[in-house]
Amino acid sequence: QYSQTFTSDIDGSLQYYAVTPQINPHYNAALFLSVHGAGVEAIGQARAYKSKDWGTLVAATNRRPRGFNWEDWGRLDALEVLNIAKQKFHPDPQKIYLTGHSMGGHGTWFLGATYPGNWAGIAPCAGYPTLKGYGSADGLIPDSAGSALEQMLLRSSNQSDVIKLATNYKPFGVYVFHGDSDKVVSVNYARQMRQILGGFHGDMSYYEYPGGEHWFGDISVDWKPLFDFFKWHSRLPDSAVDNIDFITSSPGISSNYRWASVIQQQYPLQYSRMKLSRNRHAKTIDGTLENIRVLQLGLAEFGANAQIDITLDSTSVLSYTTKSARDTIYLLKENNKWMISSKPPVEQKGPHRYGTFKDAFNHRMVFVYGTTGNKQENEWSLQKARFDAETWYYRGNGAVDIITDKEFSLDKYRDRGVIIYGNKNTNAAWNLLLTGCPIQVEKNKIVAGNKTWSGDDLAAYFAWPIKNSPVASVGVVSGTGLKGMKAANANQYFAGASGFPDFMIYRLDMLIKGAEGVKLAGFYNYEWKLDEANTAENN
Repeated sequence: QYSQTFTSDIDGSLQYYAVTPQINPHYNAALFLSVHGAGVEAIGQARAYKSKDWGTLVAATNRRPRGFNWEDWGRLDALEVLNIAKQKFHPDPQKIYLTGHSMGGHGTWFLGATYPGNWAGIAPCAGYPTLKGYGSADGLIPDSAGSALEQMLLRSSNQSDVIKLATNYKPFGVYVFHGDSDKVVSVNYARQMRQILGGFHGDMSYYEYPGGEHWFGDISVDWKPLFDFFKWHSRLPDSAVDNIDFITSSPGISSNYRWASVIQQQYPLQYSRMKLSRNRHAKTIDGTLENIRVLQLGLAEFGANAQIDITLDSTSVLSYTTKSARDTIYLLKENNKWMISSKPPVEQKGPHRYGTFKDAFNHRMVFVYGTTGNKQENEWSLQKARFDAETWYYRGNGAVDIITDKEFSLDKYRDRGVIIYGNKNTNAAWNLLLTGCPIQVEKNKIVAGNKTWSGDDLAAYFAWPIKNSPVASVGVVSGTGLKGMKAANANQYFAGASGFPDFMIYRLDMLIKGAEGVKLAGFYNYEWKLDEANTAENN
């Protein structure tokens, strides 16, 4: 086993992955991605496996031994390592497998459901399905709320609820492995998933190791029947898959399965589902769609000069003639009617940039603190930027550039995410980044569309696309005065799976009242505009 470093696209920092090499390695073998448990290093994970004669095992870091629970930036780290491993080891694309233990068992459930097109098989070991369920006192996911605003806040973490995504497991084999005496992650989680998958899944294997606690030696992960199960499974090529059933809550996290992609939703971060059937002989595509505004279809399997009839949601037939053997078509739903359209402009929401507030912490982010307020406001801005940078280092093993507002320029930091601290009066970079944003924060006042709140105790988090970039966003950590700025210290947006909508405005008393102290929260529409359908407000 050995470690290999790489420069991460997330923040430009040096990270590593670990490898258990194949015996007599060669191209077109299998690839196993293993995701570790809490407190475990990637190299320790790799050392738990003996080398296999039919594939290479790689272990990602999750950025730290605990990191982000394989969600958020842990998810991105796993995808980076997977892509690097594909380039380095040249595996058979139909023989890529996912497994992990404990927190990595959760990572296996999560990554398996989120990216179902990637795997020939998955094998969660001693895993829990959802972080929110595992972390709650009663083991239940808090998916109900007492108000529309609470529901809006919960909606921002829908992608973490893998049980709602369970039908995404249908395309590949699932091997569930758990010790029946596990006191750290109860075997009841495995039994829960066995019951859920048992209702629809035709390719699941389940084994409880008698007397097995949370860790009972290397066979807790390097279990021969598990790898035998993998060996029997291959991922079908896209050309062989004519039926699609796929769920996502955010195209910014997971947008595509095989030859279809969710580009925009009608209601951001509510669940979207596409069920499509392709008949290459009859040259038809039929299906039903939920919460999808723009759909992309790849038509390569029909060839050139083929007239294809597309029927969605039992509406009128749309006919399209392919111009080449690699055509892609975009379909738009407006006024409950589907029509052939064009690719949405990059300025609109899409898989390249969809929100939420946490999305701004991608793309080699830079922290910009304000220097144009009073002494206390400037000190808060600098110290908050430092605190967030140290938190990122602690949780994400990464480094962040911290600069003053007067040092920032759009050209110098092109295509980099920006986190701005302060408000319009205290941060000189505000107008460079936030002109045109419907949410504006200044001394003693916040305006959001046609709504205004006054006082020095208001705080806000919100995101906004950077106009000269096709991918980067600015994230705003703001307050209307020193009280509001200190209120902005409250929330741990680097905590794995914590949900934040596109925007959230609240008063200092949120620290006492909870969601009752939040004034406004929600999501921009596809044009990054405020609309009532995706916004909730407290009086």
